[in-house]
Amino acid sequence: MQVKHKVSKLGCAIALVAGIAMVPNAYADMTGNVGVFSKYILRGMTFPAPGASENDGAAVQGGLDYSHASGFYAGYWGSSLGYGSDANTGFENNFYGGFGGKAGNIGYSIGLIQYYYLNVDDSNGLEVDASLSFGPVKGRMQYLTNDVAWGNAGDIYWTLGYSTKLPKDFSFGATLGHYTYDDSNGKYISAAATRGTSAFRHLDLSLSHPIGATGADMSITYVKGGEMRDGTDLKDGIVFGIKYGFNI
Repeated sequence: MQVKHKVSKLGCAIALVAGIAMVPNAYADMTGNVGVFSKYILRGMTFPAPGASENDGAAVQGGLDYSHASGFYAGYWGSSLGYGSDANTGFENNFYGGFGGKAGNIGYSIGLIQYYYLNVDDSNGLEVDASLSFGPVKGRMQYLTNDVAWGNAGDIYWTLGYSTKLPKDFSFGATLGHYTYDDSNGKYISAAATRGTSAFRHLDLSLSHPIGATGADMSITYVKGGEMRDGTDLKDGIVFGIKYGFNI
């Protein structure tokens, strides 16, 4: 692990978030969220064996989001993990920022996401994040720029999402995830470990409902597992959650 390289990337991400946050506060919004979930399944990674999700136990997650009328945005999101080099005390930190807006009925955004892990080796990565939306439908791509333990530079994670309101204050959301892989030798993942150049990764189906007037929502998500880059079939999973959102 190259410590200086990791620190410089983290510093760039923090500087990006801080720089955007210093834009004058007129027409700006800042919101936050915190939640507890029965497990943390990232990008459909349930695996066949127990203990292989990001967190098979209860996961605590939360974040902050800043948005400005000019289109600039920045934020932070974090989650506890069920593994790590220090008595299972791993923690995932995501720092992100960019610019978004609308052109007619089409929404768009372009930005960066810096992943920084505590007590987890060789996993800090930087992704280019771009999306297009039309009404309740949103397409998104996340391009990995460097080799990490969970991917090779050039890997792209694609998602297609849909959300809608239902009667009785219920909300429904669906997210289809697909990967295209760089099949050359990476620093941590060899070409032999990549069985194909693309694969269906997961389908998430979620149902949520407010908990009275508390400002919190309860949710249930069914995860239909797809396939890993090495051809391993992912099992299905269910995640229960309670999440509270607030304005700052």
